Amino acid sequence: MKLDGRVAIVTGAGQGIGRAIAARLREEGASVIVADKNAETAEKTAAEIGATAHVTDVSDPDQAAAVAAAAAERFGKIDILVNDAAIVPFVPWEQLDFTEWRRIMSVNIDGVFLMCKAVYPHMKQAGYGRIVNLCSNVVTAGTPNMAHYVASKGGVLAFTRSLATEVGAHGITVNAVAPGLTDSEGVRVTPHNDAFDFVVSLQAIPRRGVPADIAPAVAFLASEEAHWITGQMLTADGGHTRH
Repeated sequence: MKLDGRVAIVTGAGQGIGRAIAARLREEGASVIVADKNAETAEKTAAEIGATAHVTDVSDPDQAAAVAAAAAERFGKIDILVNDAAIVPFVPWEQLDFTEWRRIMSVNIDGVFLMCKAVYPHMKQAGYGRIVNLCSNVVTAGTPNMAHYVASKGGVLAFTRSLATEVGAHGITVNAVAPGLTDSEGVRVTPHNDAFDFVVSLQAIPRRGVPADIAPAVAFLASEEAHWITGQMLTADGGHTRH
């Protein structure tokens, strides 16, 4: 298994894409910390995949630091960080106010920053690390009714590229995976659920994407095999966007 002996933190891993990623990393041999704001889903996922649950609001600096500290204390190191935790909104531009803007930014980009800051000392000391940030194909598609989400994911991509430059000398790679519209629990309860037929019609592979479609790309970038890849965005959207 590619990740034997590795220790991974996956944020937003209680359900959806995050859960699929956590399960895949566990299957590949990693010890996994399921970090999620929802205690019930975190504990359920951890129990089902043989991982460790840690209730974490990534937008809170203290909680981000706490999950990293807990992982390092339990396993002695942190090899992999997957930043999946995010809010996916549906708010037309004319209805978007600053409170809603900050709500999205606090999790989608601030949370990525805080988690990277929390694990960095451990990875630097070890001379090894894999950081994978979940971006989105909206950064190239310019999807409507979610300007703040698109902006936050654009920030994730730019941050990924910049951070990769700064930490590469310490054996740490930083990459992004950009899913398209994915049939997950979070999406199904939003108006985005009504867009699947249209989006599928634009894809090269004409079916709905599911969380398990995204996990292999993340697992690859989290592995030693991806040692020469950093600062990149890998799009996993069935060929919806091509660039």
